[in-house]
Amino acid sequence: MSDTLTRPGVDKPKTSSRYGGSLEALSADAFMSLGSMEGMFGAIVEAAPTPAVAEKGLSRWPGYAAAGIVAATAYVIHYLPIAPFQVGQGASIRRPISAAIIAILLGVLARNLLSLPSTLAAGSQRIIKKAIPISIVLIGAGLNLLHLASVGLPALAVIVLCIGVAFASAYYAGRVMGLGSKLSLLIGAGTGICGNSAIVAVAPLIDADDEDLVLSVGTINLFGLIAMFACPLLGDLLHVGSRAFGIWAGTTIHAVPQVVAAGFTHGPEAGALATLVKLVRVALLAPMLFVMALVYARHHLSPGEGGHRVIVHYARFVPWFVWGFVGTATLGTLGLIPTLSFSPAASVPQVLRIDSVSLVSLMTTVGEVVLTMAMASIGLEVAVRKLAGVSRGAIMTGLIASVTLSAASYGLIHLLV
Repeated sequence: MSDTLTRPGVDKPKTSSRYGGSLEALSADAFMSLGSMEGMFGAIVEAAPTPAVAEKGLSRWPGYAAAGIVAATAYVIHYLPIAPFQVGQGASIRRPISAAIIAILLGVLARNLLSLPSTLAAGSQRIIKKAIPISIVLIGAGLNLLHLASVGLPALAVIVLCIGVAFASAYYAGRVMGLGSKLSLLIGAGTGICGNSAIVAVAPLIDADDEDLVLSVGTINLFGLIAMFACPLLGDLLHVGSRAFGIWAGTTIHAVPQVVAAGFTHGPEAGALATLVKLVRVALLAPMLFVMALVYARHHLSPGEGGHRVIVHYARFVPWFVWGFVGTATLGTLGLIPTLSFSPAASVPQVLRIDSVSLVSLMTTVGEVVLTMAMASIGLEVAVRKLAGVSRGAIMTGLIASVTLSAASYGLIHLLV
């Protein structure tokens, strides 16, 4: 690997790309924050040794405030009583555009159209790291695992087959487009499993360089955002049911928060199922990396031979929030999450009287609010200028892989589920 991964803290300048144009090497902070977008705090595979990165001591409050303002604005727009934010009448009223999707869109617009201070970065990155895992665990409370009994094995088959489709389509499309095998594999990993986290984990194992990493990350972020907006629209257009949409979104959209936002846009059942399916994809990163570690990392060049020794952190294969999600879903399924009952005094005004509070509803609502904050923070971190620097070959490879994956998933769902 190049020094950007082996020596965190060393930023690199813009360099010429062998695929055309120029690119800007990712900084140490960028590398550290990539996996956190999927709730992963530590590198699964890294060059050794990795020196500690010094804290910069920047205030996080400006970033917290900016994300809060964006999230609050997103909720205001979400509840506007006009189309397309509200459709239907009476009991059939729906709000098809979730606050989380509005939040990331507003964040991207603010980041790229306004002159925002650099001090927002510390707070935004902190929210991303902390909020996404918490939101996933809380949202798990609203999932009844018994409802998944009829789709369990078929859904798993769809997930595994889709991962294979994503790798194969990205690899062969990349070679046709003139990309190297390493860049093609990184795009396949990001498309098929879990976005940035998969790319950052796989890159050291195949000895990918900075250019491969930057181009694959830019490609996956671009098409992950497009898929997050496109899937709900296509789902409505094709009249996809909640169960089918949950599996479809969970198997095709690249990053965890993007899947959750798109799934809950379609409805609570679709959102819960999409989250579970996506977390199964995240968990499948473990066996994939295990095989790659046995095949490649064990025989990796030593530093004396011109390579860098790598360390595989097997304990980090499955992030903690996956277990938390399963735990809260299990408690909810067994009916062990209580409903709190109250007996307000007669003197309490009617408008303030609360007779009962469902902790399941409270947890899922809080989870959605926390996710909206995280999506606002992610939007504030997206620089369109950097995404625009991705080479044409990488963009075409990402497009082919994403469209192929989406079509394959849609067909397999109708065939197997």
